[in-house]
Amino acid sequence: MFAVREFRPIFAAHVLSVLGSVFAEVSLAVLVFRETGSALLTALIFALGFLPYALSGILLSGIADRLPTRRVLVACDLICAGCVAVMAVPATPLAVLFVLRTSVSMVTPLFTGARAASLADILQGDLFVLGRSLVRIVSQSSQIIGYGVGGLVLVWLSPRTALCVTIGTFISSALLLRFGTRVHPARVSGGGAMMRDSIASAGRLFGSPRIRALLLMWWLPPMFCVVAEGVAAPFADAAGAGTAGFGVLLAAMPAGTVIGELTAGTLLGPSGRERVAIPLAAVSMVPFVCFVVHPTLPFAIALLLCTGLCMAYSLGIDKWFVLDVPEDMRGRAMSLLAAGIMTLQGIGMTVGGAIAEWVPPYGVIAGAGALGTLSLLPVLKSVRHTRRIGAVRAARGVV
Repeated sequence: MFAVREFRPIFAAHVLSVLGSVFAEVSLAVLVFRETGSALLTALIFALGFLPYALSGILLSGIADRLPTRRVLVACDLICAGCVAVMAVPATPLAVLFVLRTSVSMVTPLFTGARAASLADILQGDLFVLGRSLVRIVSQSSQIIGYGVGGLVLVWLSPRTALCVTIGTFISSALLLRFGTRVHPARVSGGGAMMRDSIASAGRLFGSPRIRALLLMWWLPPMFCVVAEGVAAPFADAAGAGTAGFGVLLAAMPAGTVIGELTAGTLLGPSGRERVAIPLAAVSMVPFVCFVVHPTLPFAIALLLCTGLCMAYSLGIDKWFVLDVPEDMRGRAMSLLAAGIMTLQGIGMTVGGAIAEWVPPYGVIAGAGALGTLSLLPVLKSVRHTRRIGAVRAARGVV
């Protein structure tokens, strides 16, 4: 992958963007809590990283295909840098911080979708699948590293000063993309209202049984898996593990995901990754059901690690998705995919946290595993049933 010249700056820009985003989340959370002392408002800063995705994915996804990819990516980075720059100004009111946080979240799905579509342009065949896997591995690793480093830096820097680091990462990412990649033309042309086109495209994608099944296969496991992260703090507290145990619980699933994708990408060939995709997805949330026995902290960490390992199914459906989505809709489909993942994770975390007010955390996690598995099985059946049909439709360029 790194032998492909354009992939190197895209990869480096991704690392910078993810680290900058994580760093901003930590800084904003600390800033809001210090100024308000409100746990609700502090949680809202994190929630605003999820909730605007759905609106953006439906209304703005058309931009990813109707403008050259490089222009979209650079513009998104510069908009984010500008928003964070205003956040860093000491005189910026708290209400404006929330508006700017929402603006950054609106831009992110568009950036993610355009970048994913550009990978399909520069990485051919199996390299695209491995490239997407590497991007996810970096995202998971950056969460672990970014939250830890962000917490340490805020010992010495004020939150608003620390936001300057995020400004630098976004600007550096924009420069890498502007001067390290070449211009790829827009996938579609023509006039018409951009938002209307985005909404119509989302309808066309959902109208295809094959694409709809693949989207749900992407969306459902993260929505139920994030419940465990949402109730990790009360689970660790009940286990007497304190903040150290809480941190290890949060790191378990991302660590398992990194190990699983590295293993599948290294040891399995393209056909092998496709063969294990549906079985791995089917059992991915089964470890959660084991929480019904109220496991000890080490056992709970092992169960979360197992769920993370199963996320290697992503390598298989990456290939199906890029083959079955028509090329002229690839940017919109990738933007919708990213928006759905983040939005449903936000819903899953919110609902799981609300239920945990009345149900013990281990019971919430077990319930999420059972309900998630039952919800996913018919989707996997649809994915298997539509595989050949979807491939034919993709070859004809029809959704």
